[in-house]
Amino acid sequence: MTRYVEFVAPDATVKEAAELMGELDVGALPAGTEERVEGVVTDRDILYRVVARGLDPSGVRVGDVLSRPVVACGEDDSVSAAMDMMAANHIRRMPVRDARGRVSGWITLADLARKLLVDSETVQGALRAMTEPEG
Repeated sequence: MTRYVEFVAPDATVKEAAELMGELDVGALPAGTEERVEGVVTDRDILYRVVARGLDPSGVRVGDVLSRPVVACGEDDSVSAAMDMMAANHIRRMPVRDARGRVSGWITLADLARKLLVDSETVQGALRAMTEPEG
């Protein structure tokens, strides 16, 4: 999970959001604030809802193309619960909310996969076998 979350304003242009995504090397940004996330704009939203339709990214607002409703997990949710939420909603990224409902982090499918790999006894054993000297 990433603790620092960058937000984009819903009234920002899609061009501005795409530039910010490029600077941060991310594929999605929550739109709004820590207290109120209005939606999530993804690289796919931009591709299919703006570029594929021949719209000018400088003239389209993030709020017009973002994905809703916001699916979020809680800080205390298990890895399994977070994965289930992502699978059920066909998403790859989502905000993490604290007990007060504020966004406290951002989690991706890649984060979850890494966590599962690190926790896997089978993977750990295979890595040890590959990295430990014989004898």
